[in-house]
Amino acid sequence: MGAGFDMMPGGLDPKKMQAMMKQMGIKSEDIQSSKVTIETSSGAIIIENPQVVQITMQGQKSFQISGTVRTEEKTSSDDIKMVMEQTGCSEDAAKDALEKSKGDIAEAILSLGKE
Repeated sequence: MGAGFDMMPGGLDPKKMQAMMKQMGIKSEDIQSSKVTIETSSGAIIIENPQVVQITMQGQKSFQISGTVRTEEKTSSDDIKMVMEQTGCSEDAAKDALEKSKGDIAEAILSLGKE
């Protein structure tokens, strides 16, 4: 290998990697967190027990996130109104039933009819 190319078996030594990043003006920092939520137009992406690293390069911050991922669908107001009209239940009850049925209107109506 060429001069100045110091590779360890299995990759770069983490301390050497950190020193190289610092030389290039890149800073990484672990962020202690218990949950990360990303709101989208159709619901939310939730990352539980996340490992979050903030990387700062040339004044710009970016985040690397890993963990257990799950999604939650957003309940539309039209769906809530339909369940309320069909069952005569409250808005909160309709919303809860839709969340439990993962947005399945028919299942939400049936579950409320059983109560």
